[in-house]
Amino acid sequence: MPATDLPLLIDAARMAGRVATSFAGPTANRWDKPDDAGPVTEADLAVNALLHSTLHTARPDYGWLSEETEDSAARLANDTTFIIDPIDGTRSFVEGSNTWAISIATAHRGKVTAAAIYLPLRDKLYAAGLGTGATLNGATLQVSGRNLKPETRLLAARPNFADKNWTTGAPDVERHYRPSLAYRLALVGEGRFDGMLTLRPSWEWDIAAGALIISEAGGRITDRTGAALKFNNAIPKLNGVVAANPTLHDDIVERLDPSAA
Repeated sequence: MPATDLPLLIDAARMAGRVATSFAGPTANRWDKPDDAGPVTEADLAVNALLHSTLHTARPDYGWLSEETEDSAARLANDTTFIIDPIDGTRSFVEGSNTWAISIATAHRGKVTAAAIYLPLRDKLYAAGLGTGATLNGATLQVSGRNLKPETRLLAARPNFADKNWTTGAPDVERHYRPSLAYRLALVGEGRFDGMLTLRPSWEWDIAAGALIISEAGGRITDRTGAALKFNNAIPKLNGVVAANPTLHDDIVERLDPSAA
């Protein structure tokens, strides 16, 4: 079962961290992708090349979906696919911040079965296997149990809190932000924050690893309408993401305005 891929993903994430940190963030060569798709650096491509070589050699029958590899419909014929973001939070990397992450997952017939998110500059390795729980540096993770109230800590970019997105206006909560979507999900799985949401269409490589960490830590994660997430889609985008403990998750989804989607 692909959940046994977890040791491979963990080793690959640590190797990728060594490659990424060999580049000096602010001085790494960088350029902008076409169509305002954001920045990319030589570090992103070096990590992508390492992961492809390492993972594909170990599992040649798996498909491949990565932010830094031109997509191919060939992956749709594979039962299991690697879903990779070599550096999630490239702008943070370029700025010299320590909140960027390497995100690696395997998805088997649309369901994530193994995941690793690694923040090399913080030495934080989040990992999860389907049915085996989620960990941070080996310690078991559990989502928080807080309901929706003023002291609830939600991770989301400012536009998500626009009143137009909510049936009765944005909820009264503590608002926080981290630039890496993968790290935001991991922080919810860790229980340091109570929930996260992003209402924009979201690339699978930003979400896949964190989705399993959330669910294995006892949380619930869906798209913005409450629909279950499926991965390795022909167009690898999800209709936003809401993640939290089950009660808080359902309260958030209920308050979101479906007509704003």
